[in-house]
Formats: sequence, C-alpha cells, structure tokens
Amino acid sequence: MTLSQVEAFARIRLLRSPNIGPVSYRQLLRRFGTAEAAIEALPNLARRGGRAYSAAPAERIAEEISQVRRARAKYLFHDQPDYPPLLAEIESAPPILTVRGSVALAARPCVAMVGARNASAAAVKLAREFGGALAEAGFTVVSGLARGIDGAAHDGSLPATIGVIASGIDIAYPPQHRALQDRIAEEGLLVAEQPPGTEPRGSHFPSRNRIIAGLASGTLVVEAAPKSGSLITARLAAEAGREVMAIPGSPLEGRATGCNQLIRDGAVLVQAPDDVIELLSGFDGKPRSTFREAAQAYVFETDELADAEPADVAGLLTTAPVPVDELIRQSGEPPASVQLALLELEIAGRLVRHAGGRVSLAA
Repeated sequence: MTLSQVEAFARIRLLRSPNIGPVSYRQLLRRFGTAEAAIEALPNLARRGGRAYSAAPAERIAEEISQVRRARAKYLFHDQPDYPPLLAEIESAPPILTVRGSVALAARPCVAMVGARNASAAAVKLAREFGGALAEAGFTVVSGLARGIDGAAHDGSLPATIGVIASGIDIAYPPQHRALQDRIAEEGLLVAEQPPGTEPRGSHFPSRNRIIAGLASGTLVVEAAPKSGSLITARLAAEAGREVMAIPGSPLEGRATGCNQLIRDGAVLVQAPDDVIELLSGFDGKPRSTFREAAQAYVFETDELADAEPADVAGLLTTAPVPVDELIRQSGEPPASVQLALLELEIAGRLVRHAGGRVSLAA
C-alpha cells in the first residue's frame, strides 16, 4: 500500500509515544482506522485507564526522520508489500522497521543462526561453513551481528545475509563489527527496530531476538551455554511455530551445554548443512522439533475492536503474568472488550505485555 506522508509521520509518532508497543499499535489502528485519529484519542484512552497522557512531540519525530535519511536508511511499515512475510505472522511483529540494503532478501527462504559470543574456534569455523553452504543453497542467513557465532554466520553467508541489531540503524554494535555491519548494509540487509541514535540496552536484545526468530522458518543454535540469549531466540522460534535445530557438542564442554539441552528437550539434532536444508526446504509451518508447543494467542475479528466497549478486568490482574484468554474466560466478557480494557491500561502505563500472549499489572 502507499502511505501518505502525513499518515506515515503519524504512524511513527504513534509508535514512539509512551506505552505504545506492537500489540497496542495494531489495536489502535484497528479501532480508529488511522494513526492520526489514534493519536488524537490517546489522552482520552489513558484517562479512562487512570492516567494523564502526552503523545511523542512532533518535533522529535521530524528529527528522527532526518536521522534515518542521513543514515541512508528507510522505514518499512508492517502493511507494506515488501515487509518480511514470515515476520508479519508473529503477534509481536515490529510495526515499523528501519532498514538498509536489499529487503528482497527477507522474502527468500530464511534460516536464523545464533550462538555463543565467546565461541570456540571450532564452532566459529563451523558457523562460517554452515553460513556459506546455506547461502549457496538459496537461503538467506539471519543473525544478530554479535561476536562469535553471529559474526561468523554473517561472514560466511554474505551477501545473502540479514543483520538484526539491538541499536538504532546508525549505531554500530559491537564496535569491532562496524566494518561487517557496514558491509551487510551495502551488500545484504541491515534491520533495526529502535529509533536512530539509540544505543543498545539489555532490554533491547530479547526484542531483537524475536525479530531474528520471526524472520526465519527455522533457528539453528551452533554453540550456547545454559541461559544464554541464543536459547531465548530458540524459544521464541518455537513459540512462533518455527523449526528449532541445534548442533550437539561434547558434554565436557560448557559452551555445548545449551545445544545439548535443546536437543534433549526436543530440538532437531543437526550435524551438516544438508540437514538444515532438508528440514527447511518447503517448510509448511509444521516443525518436526518438539522443543516447545507454539503459544496460542486469542483470536478475534479485527473489526470487532472498533465497536467494543471496555470490560472491567483490572480487578482480575496482578503483577503475575496471566494469559489474555484466561482473562476473557474468567470475565465472561467479549474478547474485543477485554482487549480494549487492556489497551487503555497499557496506554496509561499500568499494564505490561509478556511473551506468549500474557499480561500483568506494572510493578
């Protein structure tokens, strides 16, 4: 679709406004039709949620747009035809991305490769070889530009690679990968969710990981310690109904523990690029891995939200996350009414959304 400049500006402003995330952004567009109308409604929605509210200043958005242009990047909106199709399927898909490079790479079959930052020399070599073989077989390799496995996967698969960063599109992180990041932006595709000028923070990396997992039909973990970010990416891939694969390692090697644990829990054991190619060629949305069942999100018709009245569900919420469908079941209210009530609480800063379609009161 073709967006007017006014509506595109309003969409960026809506997403940059306080307490607006991917879910609330989409629900606001469903209810009000345009971002302009949604912005006008925000103060009233927040008031009903119990707080005062101010949207992001227009001057700040104008400066952000200038920064994107200076970085030779562009915006990609969730309903444009070249938005990555697999990423669009996940509930928390970023409504707006900033990108540099060839967006067409995201329309090809994609495989995510992740692993340890302090990876062993053997694992780095393996990641580079896997990246090259998968690119030669027609896949786009997606990773996060971190040290170790990520960098090797990008290096081996260039130019058929997508780098997803946890910073703004104009910030190189880690600094030692500046040259690699620039090369990916010129020859492959560089993707950022955060506004330009944003330095990476700890909370940005799980958000980046969901994009990595969402872009690909499968995620391969090459080497990972327990409780690492790579395992978060694998879990997110499983929740999205994608394939989860892992390369096994010696039980005496601490950096192999995460991969061995994934395999024990149901990820597919992979030993060669051909194993990945066989699993993902013609992927039909039914993964062979049993690592984790996909999270079930409550589905309601998009046009229902426009006519809904908010339900009284605040009394059912605590700081402990609970699935939205459980709130619908316990309240006995229509799904759209519950979603509208949650939207008002979120805009007021009183609600937090969690993975797997769960919500809680803000601490």
